[in-house]
Amino acid sequence: MNNSKSPWSWVPSLYFAEGLPNVAVMAISVIMYKQMGLSNAEITFYTSWLYLPWMLKPLWSPFVDLVKTKRWWIITMQLLVGAAFGGVAFTIPTDFWLQGTLFFFWVMAFTSATHDIAADGFYMLELTPNDQAFYVGIRSTFYRLATIFGQGVLVMVAGNLQVIYRNSIPFSWSLMFYGVTGLFIGLWLWHGYVLPRPKADKAHTANTPQQIMGELAHTIRTFFCKKQVVTGILFMLFYRMPEGLLAKVAALFLVDNESNGGLGLSPQEYGLVQGTVGVIGLTLGGILGGLCVSRDGLKRWLWPMVLAITLPDLVYIYMSYVLPNLAIVNVCVFVEQFGYGFGFTAYMMYLIYYSRGEFKTSHYALCTTFMSLSMMLPGFFAGALQEAVGYRMFFIIVVISCVVTYIVTAMLKIDPNFGIKGYNDEAEATDEQDDYQE
Repeated sequence: MNNSKSPWSWVPSLYFAEGLPNVAVMAISVIMYKQMGLSNAEITFYTSWLYLPWMLKPLWSPFVDLVKTKRWWIITMQLLVGAAFGGVAFTIPTDFWLQGTLFFFWVMAFTSATHDIAADGFYMLELTPNDQAFYVGIRSTFYRLATIFGQGVLVMVAGNLQVIYRNSIPFSWSLMFYGVTGLFIGLWLWHGYVLPRPKADKAHTANTPQQIMGELAHTIRTFFCKKQVVTGILFMLFYRMPEGLLAKVAALFLVDNESNGGLGLSPQEYGLVQGTVGVIGLTLGGILGGLCVSRDGLKRWLWPMVLAITLPDLVYIYMSYVLPNLAIVNVCVFVEQFGYGFGFTAYMMYLIYYSRGEFKTSHYALCTTFMSLSMMLPGFFAGALQEAVGYRMFFIIVVISCVVTYIVTAMLKIDPNFGIKGYNDEAEATDEQDDYQE
């Protein structure tokens, strides 16, 4: 490790830079398009496509090793992300705002996904195993802070600008995105100066593209030859089906007019509820989930986590009938997000469990493809379904769809000791053949 530059000087800012474009593409875009006048069906359909770069990320990640260094990829992608933010800001006030912003959100998504690959690789190259373990909490914290900053602070800023400029919605969002452009250019300059230059960070020119493609094909083949492949893929795709339906529509429900059945929150109120209180609940739930699994194992906590990720969806049925005040909305969203954070731990741990074996890193990357797909597919039709039946019936349908989560969970077979702190599955390497079908 390069001892001349402390990891404190670049780990927090690097993972803040990793989280900000993600939340802009996945969350801020939804609120902006709602205020710009798109229907719920259009919003969920268009923004769900933006999951695609993260879904396909494992397919091009090997080629990041072939060209230049991880440091070069980080710096270059941050510059392109900053340019994409500027492109969004520039096109919002134009007549082609929809086509223009979608194009630049796509650019942002692809460059952000590539940045994720390079940043995670750089983190492992520069830091010792002990330092990696120490800073993993720091990187996660600053990624969450980027989520709060984006979904909370930036949405509030856009709302305040609308007050200042008398509800000039396009101009206000444009100004906000120009501000983020400046911030990201600052991050680009900072990382160009502060990021170390590890000796191990070099292009792997010994591997040709043909060799990479051959290894990728072998990795995919072994992934689909695991014993529990059908059960595993069904779980990866459908465990989060209720959340895939709910995620974007819930945000739209919070800001939609009361005449349409929504709560009518202002951008400032939404930034507090979903972007701040909700993210804090999500983070605390995830921390508690990790502690529980490390103490008792995944199998012991699987069903409590399943219930935690599904039953709190009932709060949206309650809110759609009662239309409560802001304090109650904050409590409801906190409960739902806390439950989601706790229950999502089971999902992430199962991805690790399924990936065990000789190709654990590559197989985990392929698991994340199905993770992105599980949110992308329901999003395509979630908005159209809501418009067809209304918010109340939509939330009832979401709760009914939790049955699918229960079914795919009941199909799982998990080692009772998996996840317990200190447990080491030594058999995963020696019994590799047992993981695959004959």
